[in-house]
This record gives sequence, C-alpha cells and structure tokens, in this order.
Amino acid sequence: MTISEPITFGGDGFDRAASLRDDSEALAALAARPGAQALPLWRGRMLLDGDRLVSLARTDAVFGPAAAMAEAVLLGRDPAGEGIWACALPDWPGAPEEMSPIEDLAHPDIAVGRFAELRGRLGGLSPRDAELAAMARALLNWHAAHRFCARCGAPSEMAQAGWRRDCPSCGGQHFPRTDPVVIMLVTQGDHLLLGRAPAWPETMFSVLAGYVEPGETAEAAVRREVAEEVGVTVGEVGYVASQPWPFPASLMLGFHARVAGRERPEPRPDPAEIAAAHWVSRQRLARIFAGEDAEIRPPLRGSIARHLMWNWLAGRLD
Repeated sequence: MTISEPITFGGDGFDRAASLRDDSEALAALAARPGAQALPLWRGRMLLDGDRLVSLARTDAVFGPAAAMAEAVLLGRDPAGEGIWACALPDWPGAPEEMSPIEDLAHPDIAVGRFAELRGRLGGLSPRDAELAAMARALLNWHAAHRFCARCGAPSEMAQAGWRRDCPSCGGQHFPRTDPVVIMLVTQGDHLLLGRAPAWPETMFSVLAGYVEPGETAEAAVRREVAEEVGVTVGEVGYVASQPWPFPASLMLGFHARVAGRERPEPRPDPAEIAAAHWVSRQRLARIFAGEDAEIRPPLRGSIARHLMWNWLAGRLD
C-alpha cells in the first residue's frame, strides 16, 4: 500500500539531541553558540511568517533575563548543529485578554511574524517546521499543567533539558505524557461513515475517533468506540498511519475498519458523543473534496482524518 499525501506533524528526521539532555556542560556550550535559536510561543500560539515558523536568537531580549530561559525546552539541533529551544512568552502590556482561534497577533518587540493558532495552518507547514511546532507546543503545555508533583504535591522542577520534571521533595520523576487515540475510517463497500460531534458546526463531519483505554489494544479500541458512538459492529481492522496531535498531547493512530457482513447498518448515534452520523458514498466524497457539497465540508488540510478519507477516495486503502 502506498500513501502519497504527507501528514502534518509527521516529521522529517529532525535531530532531537537526546544524548545531550543529561549533559549540563554540552548543553551550556550549545546554548552559548552564536547560532543558538529559540521558538517563542504565546498562549500556545506559534510565531509564524506566512507558513514559515519563526525562530529568534536565544539571547533575544524578548525572552527576558537569562533566568527565564531556564524554563526553555531543548527541541534538538538543526542540520548545522545549532541548538533550537522553545520558550513560552508571558502576556505583554496591551495584549488582549481573549482571542478567537482564527485571530493572530503581532508582538510589539518582534519585527517578523505573528502569533497564530496551529490548527488553521496545518496544511502549509514544512515537515521540519511542523515537527518542531508539535514538539514545542506539546512540551510547553505539559510543563504549564504539571508544575507540581503528582505523588506528593510539592513543586517540581524542570530537568533533562525540559524532557522531565523532578520532585526535590519525594524524588519522583515525571515525563511528558502522550495519550493514544484511535481514529478510524469505517467503510462498508463503497461507503464510509462520517460523524459530527455535538459542539461542531453543522457542516463539520469527520471519521470517528476515541481514546484508547487502560489495558486495551488499539484494535479493540477501534471496535469499542465505533460500537459505542454509532452502534455499528466492525470486523477487519487494519493500521494505516499515525499523527502526533499537540492539542494538547495525543498520538492519533489511524485505522481502516470494515463493517462485518454485507448489510450497511443504520448508525445509531450516542447523543452524548455524536450529534449526527451518515454513510457517504465515494462519489459524494469526491464532491465534498471538490467543495461542491453544501452539507459537508472536508476536514482540515494536514489532519490524519483528511489523509484517511483522501486515500480511501483514491483507492489506496482498498
């Protein structure tokens, strides 16, 4: 099976420099190099110039005093061997209290780029920029939400160049979490099943998805979630591809699930999970991707949902 369309956040083999994370001398030397860079994040938004991720010198005044960079996370090294960090910026005077996901904003002390929400830029990022953005957002979100030890409640400290938090009180070590999520293209013959979550706009439909539960295989999670969400029993389940999804920190495991039997069952949506569910023919899906369907619009460019649907439409998953 050949899958030609890339998935955003799929990565391009970026050097994450894991061997340096416990080497304080090597880290200090890397940070002191003139080419050391840092990606600024603000409220989870990335600094973008069009579809290009913008980095600044690690010593840029916007990051504040040197102590502020102690909270920076080492992402890795660029092809020239220069270090790249990620650092969260605080609000600045005049920053709005609230913003919609489609708004972006310039920083008064940064000459190039605007802070923008990643979801709206998925399809335009290069593989390298997408991998860096996914790492930066997921790691900084995790640090912001896990400043206290889960074992004893004491304040924890960043360690291992930002890839761990240590508790000085009880000695506990905590690592960034990634939540496995199954996302499945459910088909029966020449039709696929699409659903809409209750909070989504009327025209926003996608393939089904759900979290893997403790003690459960990914394949079992596919069958359980489809049965729970729409009352449909699937038989064969095959893995297709995966996608890191830093909203906030999931790993989407993409599957193709086929309905058992020759009959196409009527979906029975669980209203707490699914507001509406429809079988969509391959011909209608072609019209959806062409923008010719008034009731359903395709998923975001760069998302694994779109990847699964597009490749099924092209006959690459059959």
